[in-house]
Amino acid sequence: MSVINMLGLDMGKNLLLLLVAGFLAGAFPALVAGQNCGCAADLCCSQYGYCGNTSDYCGAGCQEGPCFASPPANGVVVGDIVTDAFFNGILDVAASSCVGKSFFTRAAFLEALNSYPQFGRVGSIDDSKREIAAFFGHVTHETGHFCYVEEIDGPSKDYCDEANTQYPCVANKGYYGRGPLQLSWNYNYGPAGNSIGFDGLNNPDIVASNPVVSFRAALWYWMNRVHSIITSGQGFGPTIRAINGALECDGANPNTVTARVDYYTQYCNQFGVSPGDNLRC
Repeated sequence: MSVINMLGLDMGKNLLLLLVAGFLAGAFPALVAGQNCGCAADLCCSQYGYCGNTSDYCGAGCQEGPCFASPPANGVVVGDIVTDAFFNGILDVAASSCVGKSFFTRAAFLEALNSYPQFGRVGSIDDSKREIAAFFGHVTHETGHFCYVEEIDGPSKDYCDEANTQYPCVANKGYYGRGPLQLSWNYNYGPAGNSIGFDGLNNPDIVASNPVVSFRAALWYWMNRVHSIITSGQGFGPTIRAINGALECDGANPNTVTARVDYYTQYCNQFGVSPGDNLRC
């Protein structure tokens, strides 16, 4: 799950760095001169602090300027679909010894959801159900049915992109996977913290210690990287690419792709909606 925002000496270096550091995310917006907002009046400040006037800057995550309006939300109440029975049906599969058993709650999810009113509420009712099924299909796989709050052996792994100068790593801080979608890398923790309201670089551990922040971090990534894919009818397959990119897609790990698809189709069946086409990446 990765998206980066870099400062560089010129466009060539910026684009090269984006390609090198972006392997985990799949697709990234085209970026120009890096900065932390302060754009001209006719330009938008993107979610990463870059200025421009296209959908990459004025669309999802736009912080200020002439941001594009979000599509109108439908009348779906997400809590009516993500019922106690549905949520606990996932959680109950986890062993009683799992840390996530007492960490992840439906109440925390619904509280975090207040910050993202577009989630599960764009398009038709069936579209809403498919987005919710997709989100929880990925969450089920990433956390092992809400068993894991942190990535297994995460502290031993290096998720610091030293080339990213806008969100530099802090000494002795680990940016390994945490939360429902296993947020990873400094270039995700930094902007996620800026958006949600925590110090992502100095305090990444809060994603694994505060359940509401944990769900907000997952929803932040979803709304900025996945939401537009599933709501535009591209299918479930491209959402896998947006979350784990080259690590799973194009034959890299067909078993994990199958696991994600199985969870998604299972939840679509529970919601009484067709999963649609293009299920694999």
